[in-house]
Amino acid sequence: MKTPRTTTWAPLVWLVLFLSFGTASQAQAATPPDSLDLFLQAKMRQLRIPGLQLAVIRHGKIIRTGQYGLANVQDSVPVTGQTRFTINSITKAFVGVAVMQLVEAGKLDLTAPASRYLDGLPAAWQSVTVRQLLTHTSGLPDIMPDDEMVTEENESAAWAKVQTQPMDFAPGEKFAYNQTNYLLLGKIIDKLSGQPFIEFIQERQLKVVGMPRTTFGDAHDVLPHAARGYTYYHNSNGQMRRGNQLRNTFETFPPMLRTAAGMSSTAEEVARWIIALQQGQLLKPASLPTLWTPGNLNNGTQRGFSRMLNGYALGWPTVTRPEHRAVAPVGGGRSALFIYPDDDLAIVVLTNLIGANPDVFMDEIAAHYLPDMRAVAGFGLPPTIRALHTELRKRGFAQASALVNQEKKKNAAYQLPEDEVNAWGYLLLRQNMAREAVEVFKLNVSLYPQSANTYDSLAETYADLGNQELATKNYKRALALNPKNAAAAAYLKKQQN
Repeated sequence: MKTPRTTTWAPLVWLVLFLSFGTASQAQAATPPDSLDLFLQAKMRQLRIPGLQLAVIRHGKIIRTGQYGLANVQDSVPVTGQTRFTINSITKAFVGVAVMQLVEAGKLDLTAPASRYLDGLPAAWQSVTVRQLLTHTSGLPDIMPDDEMVTEENESAAWAKVQTQPMDFAPGEKFAYNQTNYLLLGKIIDKLSGQPFIEFIQERQLKVVGMPRTTFGDAHDVLPHAARGYTYYHNSNGQMRRGNQLRNTFETFPPMLRTAAGMSSTAEEVARWIIALQQGQLLKPASLPTLWTPGNLNNGTQRGFSRMLNGYALGWPTVTRPEHRAVAPVGGGRSALFIYPDDDLAIVVLTNLIGANPDVFMDEIAAHYLPDMRAVAGFGLPPTIRALHTELRKRGFAQASALVNQEKKKNAAYQLPEDEVNAWGYLLLRQNMAREAVEVFKLNVSLYPQSANTYDSLAETYADLGNQELATKNYKRALALNPKNAAAAAYLKKQQN
């Protein structure tokens, strides 16, 4: 998702916020916190998440709900079961279900070109299939490039402009997350259902399940019990960086892009929607494998957001792995739902902090119900790095280089790919483990001393920690290896001034 505009607000009520972390559901509040409560409270303190809702589904029933922290920090309003959270791109999962309902009705063919259903598309778009739109493999130009804001006032101009842009790549050649895809899917739903896509989703999903608090809209709409949105990210030298100051966010989703990110809901209502979906109330059970099968590129491989979210199905990111596979819609870096089909388990976590990234710790929640997941040992990491991660948790991350050297002496073929080590470091950063991330990035520099990217990641982390001397040193090296590194040049210029 694109980063929304932010307005600064310097919080003075963190004591109130921390004291509110224990406000679970009323049924749970009568009993002492259990291990999951304690885990979530610790995670909220670590990541400085203002407010969070939880719902857990086991064997087709909601077995747990929880509410923690503040929906509104300014006014110390606690999260309750009625609090509505923006779910951002989780909206795409609802769109995927809507599309499959049209498939079941015989009105839509996933393999057909979108141009079969929509007139007047540019010539270069004519061969793009409906499935490629759903799986972000279309190659279409993005209507929101480089964090450009599209609003209700300029959406018509943005739509006209994107139709004049060249294709990013041939359909099916790559995965590229792209809001133009879901704009077109909205138009297809409008035409084939005979009603606006919002009304179609409301009638065929929300009303069927009974979801009165789930609505379409954005920050302009006045919703009872709506959580305020927050972030620690700010624009620094043209790049978004995480800082220490909490900021308000005001997210806007123009009507034609609300298939991409337009819904608000509660964890309990999303959980009831999951149950209805799995129990055949929204789609035939035989349709779920199609809904949840990742799209293939032309070369037969699958791609997704990351090494963990490594596939993308029909509006649903996927976690493809030998054990505990999952379908895992995520939204705005703030909310996630994971369904573990083979384990009959599903978890919904909604927060009001962009950058909370609950998908990173969702497996750790699942481990409270599936002990063999060993989530705290880095379940979502590649096997070699997972083993190293596990050992460093015991020995300390400062031992990273020494431990790798030991492994290389034992096994000459032992190798850690640069991109995997870099992704591991950023995973630690998202978990607010910056000092551990520094050791991982230092390891990557030692492994790949001629890579500008390794020095850039290390410099960025030192800068975030306030170590200007080491940030400057590593940015200089990054710029020497890659003179086109704009972030490094901007940082060094700022230090000189």
